[in-house]
Amino acid sequence: MKAIRYHQVGGPEVLRWEDVPEPTPGPGEVLVRVQAAGVNFADTERRRGLYDAHVPLPRILGSEAAGVVGAVGPGVDAAWLGRRVVALTKQAYAEAALAPVAGLLELPPEVSFAEAAALLVQGLTAYHVVHTVGRVESGQTVLVHAAAGGVGLLAVQLAKAAGARVIGTVSGEAKAKLAREVGADEVIRYDQEDVAVRVQSLTQGRGVERVLDSVGASTWKASVDALAPFGHLVSYGNASGPPPHLEVDSLYAKSLTVSAYWLHTPTPPEVQRRAREALLQAVVAKRLRVVVGLALPLSQAGEAHRRLEGRDTVGKVVLLGAD
Repeated sequence: MKAIRYHQVGGPEVLRWEDVPEPTPGPGEVLVRVQAAGVNFADTERRRGLYDAHVPLPRILGSEAAGVVGAVGPGVDAAWLGRRVVALTKQAYAEAALAPVAGLLELPPEVSFAEAAALLVQGLTAYHVVHTVGRVESGQTVLVHAAAGGVGLLAVQLAKAAGARVIGTVSGEAKAKLAREVGADEVIRYDQEDVAVRVQSLTQGRGVERVLDSVGASTWKASVDALAPFGHLVSYGNASGPPPHLEVDSLYAKSLTVSAYWLHTPTPPEVQRRAREALLQAVVAKRLRVVVGLALPLSQAGEAHRRLEGRDTVGKVVLLGAD
């Protein structure tokens, strides 16, 4: 089969479209014929050797795959064959990928493969930063950084559905327009305004109860400054670099909480099942809009990475397999 691999860390040019052996599903596994693979910012960090760098090379990237079950391993019900599914995987930038049967999510016909590829890494991240960690409640005001990104657009919608007032930060008017379309009550152009000052203006000097921050270094001070007394900052990414060292003493004046979320933290199966089903049901019912901002063939993964790193995308970036 064909897959995208890299043999050395570096820029997008190290990604190669090449022949590799097709994997064989083991006990409890299925082989998914990939129709759409999700692209995440963490993939670019892995490619550059900045994250998860202990994995030997050559390596196939990709953490989520949507497609059709083409083979089943020992002990797996053959009824899975031919079903449309999405799953968390480890090598999704390929024409076929293995996935544990216990983690498969069957897709109804209303959900496309491209939409499904946004529901696991980014969808689950958005769900958990809003509900599991952030515990957003009705009546709160929530600041969502990178509100036009894949997680950001979903987090805006989930926070709105929870009854919150949502303020999003973006760069560029096109991104601002999209954030408003999915439900942001206010949008701050961080390339034109001081975020913390604008938040104080929008909240009559109180600040926000929650900040959802995937950016890190460049937004950290504004995130802390934007919080209301007893506010809670949830950090779940460092697209601009790691946040600065946190002095606990700096939290006392407003009795602030700072926490973090990582998708790979072991989550109780019932919590994860509930999150996945809630996301899927919301998409089917059209209560949750999945924005696929860029879809390219699998062979063009390098271009997808260039666009993503250049902040030239909105919503989810996916790589499409052959029909």
